[in-house]
Amino acid sequence: MPSARSRLSSPRFQATSIAVLVVALAVFTWMTPPHAVVLHNILHHLNFLPFMLAGMLFGWRGALKTVVFAAVLQIPSLERHWHSAPLDAQDQVVELSIFSAAGLIAGVLADRERLQRKRVEATQLEMEGVYTELRANIQQMKKTERLTAAGQLAASLAHEIRNPLASISGAAGILARGQATLANREECLDILMRESQRLNKLLTNFLDFARPRLPRFQKTEPISLINAVVALAQHSAVGHQVTLREEMSSRLREIEVDAEQIKQVLLNLILNAVQATEGAGMVVIRSADSQDRWWVEVCDEGSGILPEDVDRIFDPFFTTKDNGTGLGLAVVANIIAQHGGEIRCRENGEGQRGMTFRIELPFDRSQRVAGKPLRREAVTL
Repeated sequence: MPSARSRLSSPRFQATSIAVLVVALAVFTWMTPPHAVVLHNILHHLNFLPFMLAGMLFGWRGALKTVVFAAVLQIPSLERHWHSAPLDAQDQVVELSIFSAAGLIAGVLADRERLQRKRVEATQLEMEGVYTELRANIQQMKKTERLTAAGQLAASLAHEIRNPLASISGAAGILARGQATLANREECLDILMRESQRLNKLLTNFLDFARPRLPRFQKTEPISLINAVVALAQHSAVGHQVTLREEMSSRLREIEVDAEQIKQVLLNLILNAVQATEGAGMVVIRSADSQDRWWVEVCDEGSGILPEDVDRIFDPFFTTKDNGTGLGLAVVANIIAQHGGEIRCRENGEGQRGMTFRIELPFDRSQRVAGKPLRREAVTL
C-alpha cells in the first residue's frame, strides 16, 4: 500500500486536486448572487491559486490547460454578471487574464528549473561514473605500485645479501681446501661470524620493515624514556669519542606511545648521529612539548647529507654507509607513521655542521591514524 505522503505527491492526485478547486470556485461563483460584489471579487481572486499551482507543478502546459478549463466553467457566471454589473465583470475578466498570465509565467520558470535540475542530475551521474572509474584506476595504480615496490624490495634485498654470501662462500672455500695458515683460518672464521651477523641484522631489519607489529600504546614519561635511550647509546658514543648532551624541558607531560618502539626510533637516530659525528664532536638531544604535540630532536655534527640524497634517506635499502643495511630509517619512518606522527630532517643551519632529525607525536590519540601517509620533510636552511 502506498503511503499517504506518496499519494499526496503523485501527479494524478495533484491534477485532480487542482481540477476540483477550479470546479468548486466555478460552482460557488455561479451560486453567489450577482449583487454580492465583494464575495464575487473574493472568489475570482481565489482563481489565482489553481493557476499558480498548475504552473509550478505541471509547467506552462499544465497552467494553460487549467486556464482554459477555468474559463469554460466561468463563462456562464461572467455572462450573467455582465448584464447586471458590466464594469465589475470587466474587472473580473482583466483579473482572470492577469492571473492566467502569472500562472503561465510560473509554469515557464518551473519548466526551466526542472530542465536545469535534470541537467544537474545528469552531470552528477556522469561525475559519479567518472569518480567510480577514477577510484578503480587509483586502486589499480596502488596495486601496481605495491607490486613494483615489492619487486624493488626483493631486488634490493637480493643485492644486499649477495655481498655477505660471497664473503662467506670465499672464507668457507679457503677452509674447505685445508691449506690455510692459522692466521688465515682465524681470519676466515672472523669473516664467517661477521658476515653471518650482518645477514642476520639485514633480515631482522627487513622483517621489521616488511611486517611491522602494531603499537601497544601505554602512558609513558618522555624524560625517563629519553634517559634510558641515552644510557644505551653511551657506550657507542664513548667508543666514537662523541659527547651526548640532553637539553630537555624540566617538565614533559605523559604521552601514550609504544615505549619500546619509540626507544628503537630514538636509539637508531642517536647511533646514526654518533657515527656521523665521530671524533671529538657532540650529539644534542632536545625535547619539549607544545599544547598538543611532543617533539624530540637529535642533532649531530657530521658532514651532513648531500642535497640529492636528502629525499631518499627514508627509502628502504638506501644508505650512505659502507656497512649499512639501508633499513634503519625506513623502519623509523614506519614506526612514526603508525603512531600518527611526523619525522623531518634538516641541515643545522648556516655556519654549523651536521643534520637535525625531528620527530613529533600528538598527545591526542584521536588525531592519530595508524599507517596514515607519513609527512616526511627534508628542509634545507
